[in-house]
Amino acid sequence: MQLSDFDYHLPEQLIAQRPLPERTGSRLLQLNHQGLTHGTFDDLAKQVRAGDLLILNDTRVVKARVQAVKDSGGTAEILLERVLLPEDGHVSTSSAQALCQVRVSKPLKAGRFLTVEGARIECLGRQGEFYHLRFPEPVFDFLQRYGELPLPPYIQRDGESEPDDGVVDEERYQTVFARNLGAVAAPTAGLHFSEAFLQELQAQGVEIEHVTLHVGAGTFQPVRREDLSTHVMHEEHYEIQPDVVAQIQKTRAEGGRVIAVGTTVIRTLEAAAADGVLTAGTGSTRLFITPGFSFQVVDALVTNFHLPKSTLMMLVCAFGGFEPVMRAYAEAVKESYRFFSYGDAMFIERVHV
Repeated sequence: MQLSDFDYHLPEQLIAQRPLPERTGSRLLQLNHQGLTHGTFDDLAKQVRAGDLLILNDTRVVKARVQAVKDSGGTAEILLERVLLPEDGHVSTSSAQALCQVRVSKPLKAGRFLTVEGARIECLGRQGEFYHLRFPEPVFDFLQRYGELPLPPYIQRDGESEPDDGVVDEERYQTVFARNLGAVAAPTAGLHFSEAFLQELQAQGVEIEHVTLHVGAGTFQPVRREDLSTHVMHEEHYEIQPDVVAQIQKTRAEGGRVIAVGTTVIRTLEAAAADGVLTAGTGSTRLFITPGFSFQVVDALVTNFHLPKSTLMMLVCAFGGFEPVMRAYAEAVKESYRFFSYGDAMFIERVHV
């Protein structure tokens, strides 16, 4: 398939600019083997059943955008991609090194410095499209002090601005179960869940587990080539605990379904099962899921509506079937659903190919 196959028309006014007052207040478009059903997000309680396993991504968004000054006097904007340990590349809360996007008028060279309120950040060189930077203290501590929330580029406002409705991005652009620092963007399907709704699902007999995939800024990078076979995915770090693997095996053995909350959970689980056996541990993935992909782990998906021609749109089409998903998106546009990070949601049962 080609990039243009995953395009669709989206009126600009359907791009959600703010979250709804209540996390569970969104609509839910349900796509299963019987077709499409319109509803509200709390209808998810009717779609899941006792014995199902809901898997959430517990990554936490950091204040990943920083305004800096070059040692030459020019301005620079730093956007974290991922934190590094020089020896193994794994995410660490104590690491002072990171890969970052840096917006500057001229490319930085190794040995140059960026300054933020007197604190100096050294450029150590390039790794592909990213700059390798060394901060004067642990990266997450630095960003907490000087950074700002990196709202997605299609939200046309400042994340630090005072809201009219009392809904604050710093609180609402995190899931209620976020705990592991490292993400540049929220796993947005999880934004719909309140603690009370999760407790309601558990009371129905639904099991809940967590994995971690730190969403990088690369998730917003457009696919630039029509031939999808030439596209290289951005790398993201993940972690799966052994008890999660055991719970998945138990769920399967007892006839329950594995339900991923978000495309990040699908990427995590399917990457860890790439050799045919789901394996616990820490790793990184460039997994690019397009129609024809053979899913090993996930049976159903809770997800938001994704950008035209994006890798996430391709993943959803692979999961729910290209034609059914494209029809669902056309219906969502027709019915004025809210799109993208702060938008409405879908529940999709996997198509079997």
